[in-house]
Amino acid sequence: MTRLLRAVDRPVVIAFGFIVVLLILGAVYNRQFLSGLYLLQQLRVASFLGIIASGAMVVILLGHIDLSIPWVVTIGGITATAVAGWWGASWTAFGVPVALACGALVGLANGLGVAFLRIPSMVFTLGMNAVVQGIVVMYTGGNAPPDQATPILRWLAVRETLFVPNAVIVWAFVGVLIITALHRTPFGRYVYAIGNSERVAYLSGIGTRTILIVAFVTSGACSAFAGAMLAGYAGKAYQAMGDPYLLPAIAAVVLGGTSILGGRGNYLGTIAGVILITLLESILSVMQISDSARQIIYGAMIVVMMLVYGRDRRIEG
Repeated sequence: MTRLLRAVDRPVVIAFGFIVVLLILGAVYNRQFLSGLYLLQQLRVASFLGIIASGAMVVILLGHIDLSIPWVVTIGGITATAVAGWWGASWTAFGVPVALACGALVGLANGLGVAFLRIPSMVFTLGMNAVVQGIVVMYTGGNAPPDQATPILRWLAVRETLFVPNAVIVWAFVGVLIITALHRTPFGRYVYAIGNSERVAYLSGIGTRTILIVAFVTSGACSAFAGAMLAGYAGKAYQAMGDPYLLPAIAAVVLGGTSILGGRGNYLGTIAGVILITLLESILSVMQISDSARQIIYGAMIVVMMLVYGRDRRIEG
C-alpha cells in the first residue's frame, strides 16, 4: 500500500480530480451521463486511445516522442481487415498478428533511425508517418479500403464478456504487460534511467540503443493493434483513421503525470489521462465544439503540463 501511495504523485491526483469534475459537469448537463451503460460505452471508447497511449508512454519515458502514430494506426486497421481478401477467409484469424507485425516493423524503423542515425525522434517519426501514409495511399489508390472487419475484430471491439466490453479487457491486458515490463523487469529500470540521462545510462553499461528500439517497436505494435480494433468497432478501416489520436494520446500520457522530458511517470497516471481525455471529448462533442477547437485544447494542455514539469524539475534540482 505504501508503495502504491508513493506512485500516486500530484499530477495523477490532479488528473483524477479533473475526472470527478467532468463527471459532475456531465451529470449536470445530462443525467444519463452517469448511467452505467453510458460509462461502459465511454470505457470502450477509451480503450482504443488507452492502447495507443500505452505504447506512446514507453517512448515518452525515454524522452522521445512518436509522431508516426496516425498512419501506423491506419495501416494496422487496413492490414487487419485485408488479410481475408489477400489469402482467403480461412486466414481471418491472422488479421491481428499481421497488423501487429506491420506496426512493429514501422517501430523498428523508427528505433533504428533514432538509435543509430541519431536523428531526433520528432523528425524521424514524422518522416516515417509520411512514408507509411504514402504506402497506404499507394495500396488503396486514395480510396476507402473495400474490406470489411472480420468477426474476430468485431468480437474484440464491440462484444462483451460478463457485461464488460472486450475492448476494455484487451486494454487491461495491454496495461498489465506494460506495468510488468516497466516495474518488474530490467527493461523498465533501463527506460527510466535513460529518460533521466541517456549519457549516464550508456556509461553505466546499459544498451541504450536496444532499449530505444524495443520502445519504438512497442509503440508501433500498440498503435497498429488499436487500429485493428478501431476497424472492428467501425466495421471497416478507412483513410486517416488514426489522425484524431495523435494529440489525444500524447495529452493523455502527459496529463497523467508522465514527463514529456522523460524519466518520470507511471501507468496509473496514463489510465487517468486516457479517461480524462475521453470524458472531455464526450463533453466537447455534446457541446458541438469543432475539431479544430479540440486540437487547440489538447495542445494547450500539453504546453501547460510541460511548463509545470519544467518548474518541478528546476525546484527538485
